[in-house]
Amino acid sequence: MTKRLKTALIYDFDGTLARGNMQEVTFIPSVGMGIGDFWAEADRLTREADGDNILMYMQLMLARARENGQPITRRDLLEHGHDVKLFDGLKTDLTGPGWFTRIDAFGARYGLDIEHYIISAGLEEMIEGCPIRDAFRHVFASKFVYDDKGVAVWPAVGVNYTTKTQYLFRINKGVLNHYEHERINRFIPDDERPIPFDRMIFLGDGDTDVPTMKMMHTKGGFSIAVYDPRNSDRDQQKIYSLISEDRVNFVAAADYREGSPLDLIVKG
Repeated sequence: MTKRLKTALIYDFDGTLARGNMQEVTFIPSVGMGIGDFWAEADRLTREADGDNILMYMQLMLARARENGQPITRRDLLEHGHDVKLFDGLKTDLTGPGWFTRIDAFGARYGLDIEHYIISAGLEEMIEGCPIRDAFRHVFASKFVYDDKGVAVWPAVGVNYTTKTQYLFRINKGVLNHYEHERINRFIPDDERPIPFDRMIFLGDGDTDVPTMKMMHTKGGFSIAVYDPRNSDRDQQKIYSLISEDRVNFVAAADYREGSPLDLIVKG
């Protein structure tokens, strides 16, 4: 029997698999802040510190939770992840099998062993708690470090818009962690890498994923910019401009149901 070729579908999370930002659904309200106020405060702190906005929003989460008398635990974040609002078609339901089951079966018909990955600036712990977590081979995302009581004490990893690109190489070389820098920098001939770039598809939702989409595009893989179909025409046109700027291969609504434009693009 011919060995199936490993193929990677790689996703951003917020705005790509789920509507909006994962922190906005239940976490931000739980610390008594409005969504706009939280992000405005994170932006202000980032400018004042001349810092990384991902690390600063994570630090703000810790500070506001402590001030509210509810230090963040890993268990809390997992529970917040239960409530993320996923786009249509991702989960298996009464209408039939979900996206991951269908795409895996479709790939198998063409000799492909499809693996799904996430590269996200969002929180790994919340993604771990979401209903579709089991579909992914690995999740690369921002996360906290915890004390011996399971309380978050500091950001352990901050995945920002440009550092996302390194995780394409980690998938390409089979280095599925954040810390092994020697392995990721070691030369490996292209034909010995577990998943070559030309068997990768990256799905992201716009500005925050542009460096990753562009690199995927230039490395011989494919990039797809998705948008919330409920967004305004102006927001959709902004995404479509990525094609004219030669940053992505395709644009489609984030509709993962069978027969949708996105479904047909990925299968194609």
